[in-house]
Amino acid sequence: MSDGQEDPADSVKPTLIYPFDGVPERGRSLEVAPGVHWMRMPLPYALDHINLWALDDGTGWALVDTGVRTEKTAEIWRELFANAPDARPLTRIFVTHMHPDHVGMAGWLTRKFNVRLWMTREEYLTCRVMTSDTGREAPDDAIRFYQQAGWDEAALETYRARFGNFGKHIHPLPDSFQRLQDGQLLQIGAHEWRVIVGNGHSPEHACLYCPALKLLISGDQILPRISSNVSVYPTEPEADPMRDWLASLAKLQHEVPDDVLVLPSHNECFRGLHARIAWLQRGQERSLTRLRRSLAAPRRAIDVFGSLFARQVSPTDVPLLGMATGESLACLNHLVQRGEAVRELDAAGVAWYRAV
Repeated sequence: MSDGQEDPADSVKPTLIYPFDGVPERGRSLEVAPGVHWMRMPLPYALDHINLWALDDGTGWALVDTGVRTEKTAEIWRELFANAPDARPLTRIFVTHMHPDHVGMAGWLTRKFNVRLWMTREEYLTCRVMTSDTGREAPDDAIRFYQQAGWDEAALETYRARFGNFGKHIHPLPDSFQRLQDGQLLQIGAHEWRVIVGNGHSPEHACLYCPALKLLISGDQILPRISSNVSVYPTEPEADPMRDWLASLAKLQHEVPDDVLVLPSHNECFRGLHARIAWLQRGQERSLTRLRRSLAAPRRAIDVFGSLFARQVSPTDVPLLGMATGESLACLNHLVQRGEAVRELDAAGVAWYRAV
């Protein structure tokens, strides 16, 4: 889960190379390649930071990701503008995907500098839909979804009270955008970057690869120290995002050479892309094997956390419970789709899974 939890140490991890001794100081950037600057913003979560990137775009600077919507983030952006290496303006805003730590300040920045937002279509439209839930009551479909997973009434009541908070962490998006598409070539300053779309962690996540600079801006698709959260949500309860995520790992391994410097959204810049991908693939298959064994007797989604996660999940920590439930369902749905498990509803409407 990408809540700050380290990868479980159930196998020997690959040796990754971290070429920089430290991380950027608050309000300042660190150049990681010619014309590519690394910035870091705080997050009010267990995962307490996000990495952002500024790319020399000729007449100005293109940004990749923006930070979550908070007053502290806006304050640090002002410090960054004051400490910028030159006075050139922003030219455009690229957002890898719709999660608040990535898109939260995009509306503020595009309006402040009168520049265009670039996102994939599915990320932009899904974000617009989810932010429209702000102020709504939790829908019956969502309550039924978590009841089926085994949540008790106390957790459901907390969920009802928290529902609609997603949009509070995001400045309103601009009413138009420039679409990013898989395989698209972008001229950013003196260099060409290729869009590589991945799925599973989010609907249509955009990575950016520059062959000339040997750089991959990986967003949340590849992280060096933690595993990306891959979840099922109430809006699509039968989805199989784990299949999509595993396919995206294989795609990145095929399309991006191993000699790149990876610029991830969390943790530090690293080398060793293919080793990291292979470790994630093996780790996920090990998790699925443990899960399948645990289904010798019927289990609910909330009963399989111990097979999948290295940390305890408290039923009173509803944000963490939601992430763990979503990822458990992603694994369970994947086993069902592979024909290795079946799901049955009991008289109370709770879903029980067992191995085939």
